[in-house]
Amino acid sequence: MKTTTSPIIQASELIELYKSEDLIIIDVRNAKKNYDEKHLKGALFVDLNTQLADIKEDLSIGGRHPLPKIEDFAATLSHLGITTKSHVVIYDDKNGANAAARFWWMLKAVGHEKVQVLNGGFQEAEKINFPTSSKTEIYIKAEPYKVDNWKLQIADINDVEAVSQNENYIVIDVRDVERYNGETEPIDLIAGHIPGAINIPLTENLNENGLFLSPDELRIKYENIFGNIKSQNTIVHCGSGVTACHTLLAIAYAELEIPKLYVGSWSEWSRNNKPIATKNKN
Repeated sequence: MKTTTSPIIQASELIELYKSEDLIIIDVRNAKKNYDEKHLKGALFVDLNTQLADIKEDLSIGGRHPLPKIEDFAATLSHLGITTKSHVVIYDDKNGANAAARFWWMLKAVGHEKVQVLNGGFQEAEKINFPTSSKTEIYIKAEPYKVDNWKLQIADINDVEAVSQNENYIVIDVRDVERYNGETEPIDLIAGHIPGAINIPLTENLNENGLFLSPDELRIKYENIFGNIKSQNTIVHCGSGVTACHTLLAIAYAELEIPKLYVGSWSEWSRNNKPIATKNKN
């Protein structure tokens, strides 16, 4: 998938841009207190649980981080001052896997063009002495962001169940191998994986320094995995539909078509009496 804006921006590139009028920097680290203590100068805080998800009391409906209603997401964008012309750069402190990639995916899914994730996140910006602040930043509300539906490919639990063991489809689980194998489950109720799903931990998208592999390296990696399977027959999931976006981001960085996201992921699947596989049982 060739785009005019790379999904990834380097810290050295951001420091050259950070005073640009149309630039909006978003901090999606998972603790507001970290933002309050220190954030990149000018960055606005976005909360994964309340602004990038619509968490239900019953997690069997959509998992731990269901997508918000499209109109609620549009209101969030307006609150942040984001317009269709904004250049949005998002960072977290988990190499993009916490919520930066999720917010990137959501913006791409409403058709936003100029959105990037900061390679290496907050830590990488600090290494080059990017200006930081502990002051409350000013939110300048924009006119309503006009969106009506998610435009990127999404799979639901029924879609996944129908194709997970079909050789003409690929279901990718990006969680750590121990969780995939069913050896441990620190978050959800049951350990294991969706039968037929293959395990490609999101950490494999990164080099030893926690930065994304080059587009060429990622392209070779994922073309070997996909083979002749098209993006519409490829479904990526994780625990709750957040870190799966890290792999979708890597695939976009490789200039390949973005596969389907199973938002409910393991947190939904494991709460719905669906078949469960472990390392020794498929």
